[in-house]
Amino acid sequence: MLVLVAPGQGAQTPGFLTPWLELPGAADRVAAWSDAIGLDLARYGTQADADEIRDTAVAQPLLVAAGLLSAAALGDISPGAVAGHSVGEITAAAFAGVLDDVSALTLVRKRGLAMAEAAAITETGMSALLGGDPEVSVAHLEKLGLTPANINGAGQIVAAGTLEELAALAEDKPEGVRKVVPLKVAGAFHTRHMAPAVDRLAEAARQLAPADPKVAYVSNKDGGAVATGAEVLDCLVGQVANPVRWDLCMETFKELGATALIEVCPGGTLTGLAKRALPGVKTLALKTPDDLDAARELIAEHTRA
Repeated sequence: MLVLVAPGQGAQTPGFLTPWLELPGAADRVAAWSDAIGLDLARYGTQADADEIRDTAVAQPLLVAAGLLSAAALGDISPGAVAGHSVGEITAAAFAGVLDDVSALTLVRKRGLAMAEAAAITETGMSALLGGDPEVSVAHLEKLGLTPANINGAGQIVAAGTLEELAALAEDKPEGVRKVVPLKVAGAFHTRHMAPAVDRLAEAARQLAPADPKVAYVSNKDGGAVATGAEVLDCLVGQVANPVRWDLCMETFKELGATALIEVCPGGTLTGLAKRALPGVKTLALKTPDDLDAARELIAEHTRA
């Protein structure tokens, strides 16, 4: 069973969209998307520096566009399940047929703007904890006033909170944690700090007409498979201010019998987690178009099997 996954914010790097725009029809598609949402995706994906694409209002639509573009380059595929990490859930909603591409990009543009405004209220951020016991780490974070915003499995938890709280964490790591790594994001996502964005995203979601998922759509909320388009939108709205449970998503992949996992552009983060948490599952990250042939071969091999 093939799983198609989409990464979340922080996966973007300057110029990462450049080689993808050289594919036939890609530049025209991205130009149309840019017109639809009022954001020059091509410029941000090819010319902008790290600070510009760190902006939540830019990073989120850019990541969804890259995911849609790279998945389309794979051709007509039929994964057994789809999922996305944080904003990647919107990309996954398009993979599942819940939203068309323009609706997905329209929603993520509004999400990014709303979350950027919420992040501007207080200086906040996120840091990844590498290693350690999850229960020990979560208790330590709560003692410091931080939220375990992403419980990613494979020995990784992401803490979120104010810059002062994160500085205290850097000085006082939980027992067993090897390293605390600040992330390239502009706010404490999936925490109470994002509460102002929830109502705005809910209003944006009400303007959409979602279809029911054509394949299993695995939610960050609790790792469960969501049955209807309306429920998918509810999950997308709620996850803005609630933790991402990627560990539970990977448990569901295992229960569904996953044998292969492909992560769309800019891939790498989720395949890294899967290699540690899902032994025996073949993984492939789409970083550039040079990875497409290997991905197609993995899909063909999976189809033959």
